[in-house]
Amino acid sequence: MISYLNHLKKILQSNYIIIFLIVFIFLTYLYTINIKKESIYNQEETNFIGTIIKKTKTDYGYSLTIKGKEKLIIYTKKCSYNLGDLVSVKGKLELPKNNTVPNNFNYKKYLSRQNIFYLITSDDITLLRKNKNIKYKIKILLENYLDKYKSNLYLKNLILGESYKEVYEVYQKNGLAHLLSISSLQIVLINKYLNKLFKKLKLPLILIYLIIFLILSILDFPISLLRSCLYLFISYVSAKLKIKTSPIFKFTLITIITLIINPFYLYNKGFMYSYLITFLLMINRNNITGNKLVKLIKISLISFLGSMPLNIYYNYEINFLSLIYNLFYVPIFNLIVFPFSLLTLIFYPLDNLFFNFMNKLSLITSYLSKITFLTFNFKKISIFILIIYILLMVYIINNLLKKKYKSLIMIITVLLIHLNINKIISTNQVIFLDVGQGDASFISLENKNILIDTGGLFSSNPSEEIITMLKSFGINKLDFLIISHGDYDHMGDGINLVNNYKVKNVVFNCGEFNELEKELIKVLDKKKINYYSCIKELNIDSNKLYFLQTKKYNNENDNSNVIYTELDGYKFMFMGDASQEREKDILEKYNLGSIDFFKVGHHGSNTSSSKEFIDKINPKYSIISVGKNNRYGHPNKEVLNNLSDSKIYRTDQDGSIMFKIKKNKLKIETCSPLK
Repeated sequence: MISYLNHLKKILQSNYIIIFLIVFIFLTYLYTINIKKESIYNQEETNFIGTIIKKTKTDYGYSLTIKGKEKLIIYTKKCSYNLGDLVSVKGKLELPKNNTVPNNFNYKKYLSRQNIFYLITSDDITLLRKNKNIKYKIKILLENYLDKYKSNLYLKNLILGESYKEVYEVYQKNGLAHLLSISSLQIVLINKYLNKLFKKLKLPLILIYLIIFLILSILDFPISLLRSCLYLFISYVSAKLKIKTSPIFKFTLITIITLIINPFYLYNKGFMYSYLITFLLMINRNNITGNKLVKLIKISLISFLGSMPLNIYYNYEINFLSLIYNLFYVPIFNLIVFPFSLLTLIFYPLDNLFFNFMNKLSLITSYLSKITFLTFNFKKISIFILIIYILLMVYIINNLLKKKYKSLIMIITVLLIHLNINKIISTNQVIFLDVGQGDASFISLENKNILIDTGGLFSSNPSEEIITMLKSFGINKLDFLIISHGDYDHMGDGINLVNNYKVKNVVFNCGEFNELEKELIKVLDKKKINYYSCIKELNIDSNKLYFLQTKKYNNENDNSNVIYTELDGYKFMFMGDASQEREKDILEKYNLGSIDFFKVGHHGSNTSSSKEFIDKINPKYSIISVGKNNRYGHPNKEVLNNLSDSKIYRTDQDGSIMFKIKKNKLKIETCSPLK
């Protein structure tokens, strides 16, 4: 036995084992991106049996994850069943959708990494057997207990590691999202107090780790908690076996164990942020010296620079003020917020006080997020560029901590090149965006960026997806927001866009401003944004956008801005909601000729796109912006017949449609919801 232990010590203390483990992590990544996963369900099946393993309240009812032959997600309006209950579900299998706006969240990929391939919308759910699993009983008790708290969202974020949009987004914008999960320092403190308690009670310390493991199991192994607890456990085992191992070895071993539990953690933001920053703090631990303030500054610098590549990869932006914010927020969370949350969890009367404190802190954080003069957007990068960035940061952090400040020149140069990549390599492109039953088109040419309409749905904010796309393109501002006309489905999300993204100029159509336009103008005046109406043309460097004005009409649709432009020899036309009467007036006033790309008027309604007009402009490509299964019956069959000689693209079927022009060569891409 002693001989085996000696051999084990030699292996674990060898540098080669670290290399082996790192290679294992890399191979795990290659495995996860290349593995082909398929559902074992036949899409024709309609009856399913499974155990409820997750239950979430939504705006429209409940989302249930059940596990039978494989996991399924069930959307239902009402559900009185609980975790662990065995249920029977009747319904039709539906494929989850890809993102239909470029570089937004891909729900289909997200679910496939959890081995979920189908969704079901059904209220036909029957209970077969009540829960008998002790794990789920404890989890239900814990959730019911937390739901009594006004501060339950904060507590679940801080203690259970669950991410809630309402809390997470405000901190994410300031580069502070890493504070919303339990850190190694906090676990060390808990471990310290538990050690003292167990020694007084004369209980073996191994019980601490058994208790922690049971808690982790009940909570389904939150990543930040798992990492911290595994580190403590491995340190405990190493000390007991008298095996001297480096912190880097322990960290690498923890990473392996985590990936064995779930290889697809590699795609989890929490995993990447938590493990990368911890790794950087470990390898630089000998250089984190000085008084408390100096140490805090160094830790903040490592956290900021270490998270920078991930912020570019996931969020397409960097807030350079987060370096300063961390100096204040790290001690506030470690010394006040986290201990306060634990006390609140134990002593319910503290709930109101904790809730008010966290609300005030969130309000301050929200205010800080509006200070954007040092927030810059960076073009989306590949996984390989991300790895290069991370390696570069490892080198630069090490040099800075050793007071080799010349490396600052390197990182500033790299970031400046990345920030201006669109000016170095430019591509003209026009994207007809999927915003449901509405309109939004994006034009990028010669480093000028124009958005025609914002879309507008009462059930969602399409501008959020538009802003994410713009950030992913490395675009920091819109030079022009053109409103075709004042209908909600064309400009309903204009205020949200202007409040959350930099817009230099706004162009309205002819005619009197309606109430919706007046509301937007109030915001434009407050933000001192220039706006114009009823213009004839826009000069965009060497390009021009022509507004085909005919006369003033007595309705908003016919007063739509109808826009014509030529890009690299290709002719584009955007019709807004102009009717056949306006089309007739345009033909009388302008000699248009054939159009290459025709944005079909009024979502393919029979009020637009007359045969006479279509025959005259003879479009090569016709694009219809329309919502799936819309109540208006758009697009109209007669209109589709009129357009039949052109290649028709529809946002309800093809998602966003992208036309990219480089050196007079055309490339067409779509963001299909199902492919």
